Amino acid sequence: MTQHVDVLVLGAGAAGLMAARTAGRRGRTVLLLDHAEQAGAKILISGGGRCNFTNRDCVAERFFSDNPAFCRSALARYTPADFLAEIEAAGIAWHHKTLGQLFCDGPARQIVDMLLAGCAEAGVSLRLGARVGPVQRGGAHGAGRFLVETDAGAVSATSLVLASGGLSIPKLGATGLAYEVARRMGLALTALRPALVGLRLEAAALARLAGLAGVSLAVEAMAGNGARRRGFREAMLFTHRGLSGPAILQASSCWREGEAIRVNLLPDATPGVLLAAKRARPRAGLARVLGEHMPQRLADAMLPREMASRPVGELRDRQLSDLLAELQAMEFRPDASEGYAKAEVTLGGVDTRALSSRTLEACRVPGLHVVGEAVDVTGWLGGYNFQWAWSSGVAAGMAA
Repeated sequence: MTQHVDVLVLGAGAAGLMAARTAGRRGRTVLLLDHAEQAGAKILISGGGRCNFTNRDCVAERFFSDNPAFCRSALARYTPADFLAEIEAAGIAWHHKTLGQLFCDGPARQIVDMLLAGCAEAGVSLRLGARVGPVQRGGAHGAGRFLVETDAGAVSATSLVLASGGLSIPKLGATGLAYEVARRMGLALTALRPALVGLRLEAAALARLAGLAGVSLAVEAMAGNGARRRGFREAMLFTHRGLSGPAILQASSCWREGEAIRVNLLPDATPGVLLAAKRARPRAGLARVLGEHMPQRLADAMLPREMASRPVGELRDRQLSDLLAELQAMEFRPDASEGYAKAEVTLGGVDTRALSSRTLEACRVPGLHVVGEAVDVTGWLGGYNFQWAWSSGVAAGMAA
C-alpha cells in the first residue's frame, strides 16, 4: 500500500519541524519522517542544553555561501523577532547572553515541545525511527509526484522537502541523505567541510604550548583569504590537540588547510602598555607585568626564557615594543580540524543557484524544496544557523 500526502518532509530537525508545521497550517496533508528516535536532537543539545535559538542581530552578512545574498529573502520574511514572539506566546522564558545571542532560561526541550505541539495542531503526521530507501520522481503515481520507499511502506507526495541536515555530529544520526537525494535529482553541491569546529595543531606547535590546555582568554582571531577573510573577537581556548573556543570555531568557517590563523592575544592592550609599565614599575618582572593582561600560564609560555625573569626596567624599549607586536599578531598554522564528529555545522551544501531564494524550491525540479543545513548557507556561531532553519523552513512550508 502506498500512502498519498501533499507534502513529505524528510528530517524532523529545526528546519523540518518548521516546514511541516507551516505546510500543515495551510491545510496541506503532511507527513514528517526521521530515522532518529526523537525529533529535534540538535535543538536539545544546543547551547549547553538551553538552545541558543536565534540572534537578534541576524543579518545576511553573517552567513557564508557561494551566493551571499541568497539568504536575504527568507530571513527578511521570517525574522528573529517572529520566532521570539512564538517563544513568548508559548510562555518560554528567555534571556540575552552576549553578542545578540538569545537562550532559553530553561531546557531546550521546551522549544522542541512547542514545535511538536504546533505540528500536531496543524495535523502533521510524525513518524520517527523511519528508514528511508530510494527516492524517485514520476512513475506510476504521476509525473509530478515523488515516491519514497520506507520500511513502513511507500509514500507518494506532490512536494518533497529535504530537511535532514548535514554531516556534522554523526552520533546524533547525521547522514548525507539530503545531499544524496539532491544529487539524484540533478542538483549540484558546493564543497562540503566541517565548520564551527576546533582546530588541531601539529606536534611542534603543541610542544611549545605544552601545559596550556584549559587556558582561555579573549582574543581577536583572523582567518581566511580574499572574500573569506574575517576577524572574530571572542574567547579562545587552548586544548590538548590545538585551539578551540568561540573565536576559533568562528574562524574555522573561513580557514582552509595550509593557511595560518592570526591571533591577537592582547586585543585591548594599548601600543605603549609595556613601556608604561617599565616607566612606572621598572623592578617588576616582565612575566608578572604581562600576566596582568593575560592568564599567567600563557604569559610564562609566550616569553623567551632570557626575558621572562628579568625586571621590565632592564629591557630596551624596542624589545618591549617588538614583544607586544608579536603577541598581537601570533600566527598558528593548524594542520586539520576536529572533523564532523565535533563540528556544529556543515559548511557548503546544495548549490543555491539551483534554488529559488523565496521558496527554497529547485528551479528545475518543481515540488522539491531544500532547507536548513542542507543548503549552502552557513551562519556564524551564536544562533544564526537556527534562525536560518526557522526562516528557510517557513519559506518552504509556505510554498510546498
